[in-house]
Amino acid sequence: MAIDEQFLKRLEDQLSQHTTWPAVYMFKFIIPGSNQGYAQLRFLFGEESRLFTRPSSGGKYISVTVKELMLNPSEIIERYRKAAEIDGLIAL
Repeated sequence: MAIDEQFLKRLEDQLSQHTTWPAVYMFKFIIPGSNQGYAQLRFLFGEESRLFTRPSSGGKYISVTVKELMLNPSEIIERYRKAAEIDGLIAL
């Protein structure tokens, strides 16, 4: 996934202005159906996070929703940057 730095900057600004921190944030991703991508994504989020998955109808992809208590917008942006290193990941 290519990171759009302008998008991340806008997101960080919006989160700073419109959210009281700490807050639960919901991440949404689509990853290839391999176990490797899922394992990498699971490792990226702590044990305290809630992770929900749903396979695509053809089984090629997995939709992943993660909810986690985040302390500030910078933590969210950093997670997106780390997630971008996972092959085939699409952030929604």
